[in-house]
Amino acid sequence: MQQLENFPPFKWASLHPRIAAWIVLSIGMVILLVIEANDVGLQVGQWIALIVATVLVAGLCIWIVSWEDVD
Repeated sequence: MQQLENFPPFKWASLHPRIAAWIVLSIGMVILLVIEANDVGLQVGQWIALIVATVLVAGLCIWIVSWEDVD
Protein backbone atom coordinates (compact mmCIF):
# COMPACT_ATOMS: atom_id res chain seq x y z
CA MET A 1 0.00 0.00 0.00
CA GLN A 2 2.94 2.33 0.62
CA GLN A 3 3.91 2.14 -3.06
CA LEU A 4 0.47 3.29 -4.14
CA GLU A 5 0.67 6.40 -1.96
CA ASN A 6 3.87 7.46 -3.73
CA PHE A 7 2.33 7.11 -7.21
CA PRO A 8 2.01 10.75 -8.45
CA PRO A 9 -1.72 10.73 -9.37
CA PHE A 10 -2.65 9.26 -5.98
CA LYS A 11 -0.36 11.67 -4.19
CA TRP A 12 -1.93 14.62 -6.02
CA ALA A 13 -5.44 13.28 -5.33
CA SER A 14 -4.70 13.02 -1.62
CA LEU A 15 -3.55 16.66 -1.60
CA HIS A 16 -6.58 17.85 -3.64
CA PRO A 17 -9.44 15.47 -2.82
CA ARG A 18 -12.32 17.67 -3.97
CA ILE A 19 -10.79 18.48 -7.34
CA ALA A 20 -9.87 14.82 -7.82
CA ALA A 21 -13.42 13.77 -6.96
CA TRP A 22 -14.78 16.38 -9.38
CA ILE A 23 -12.57 15.04 -12.18
CA VAL A 24 -13.51 11.41 -11.54
CA LEU A 25 -17.23 12.18 -11.25
CA SER A 26 -17.11 14.37 -14.36
CA ILE A 27 -15.45 11.65 -16.40
CA GLY A 28 -18.01 9.09 -15.31
CA MET A 29 -20.95 11.39 -15.98
CA VAL A 30 -19.65 12.41 -19.42
CA ILE A 31 -19.11 8.76 -20.36
CA LEU A 32 -22.70 7.98 -19.37
CA LEU A 33 -23.91 11.03 -21.30
CA VAL A 34 -22.10 9.93 -24.46
CA ILE A 35 -23.39 6.36 -24.15
CA GLU A 36 -27.00 7.42 -23.61
CA ALA A 37 -27.16 10.31 -26.10
CA ASN A 38 -25.01 8.78 -28.84
CA ASP A 39 -27.80 8.11 -31.31
CA VAL A 40 -29.90 11.22 -30.62
CA GLY A 41 -28.36 13.22 -33.46
CA LEU A 42 -26.99 16.20 -31.55
CA GLN A 43 -24.89 18.82 -33.27
CA VAL A 44 -21.38 19.70 -32.13
CA GLY A 45 -22.47 22.82 -30.25
CA GLN A 46 -25.15 20.87 -28.42
CA TRP A 47 -22.62 18.21 -27.41
CA ILE A 48 -20.27 20.87 -26.09
CA ALA A 49 -23.07 22.54 -24.12
CA LEU A 50 -24.18 19.22 -22.63
CA ILE A 51 -20.64 18.22 -21.66
CA VAL A 52 -19.95 21.63 -20.06
CA ALA A 53 -23.24 21.46 -18.16
CA THR A 54 -22.45 17.91 -17.04
CA VAL A 55 -19.02 18.90 -15.72
CA LEU A 56 -20.55 21.86 -13.87
CA VAL A 57 -23.24 19.64 -12.33
CA ALA A 58 -20.53 17.22 -11.19
CA GLY A 59 -18.67 20.11 -9.56
CA LEU A 60 -21.87 21.26 -7.88
CA CYS A 61 -22.45 17.73 -6.55
CA ILE A 62 -18.96 17.56 -5.06
CA TRP A 63 -19.37 21.03 -3.56
CA ILE A 64 -22.69 20.07 -1.94
CA VAL A 65 -21.28 16.80 -0.59
CA SER A 66 -18.29 18.71 0.82
CA TRP A 67 -20.61 20.77 3.05
CA GLU A 68 -20.50 17.83 5.45
CA ASP A 69 -16.68 17.84 5.61
CA VAL A 70 -15.03 18.96 8.78
CA ASP A 71 -11.92 21.01 8.01
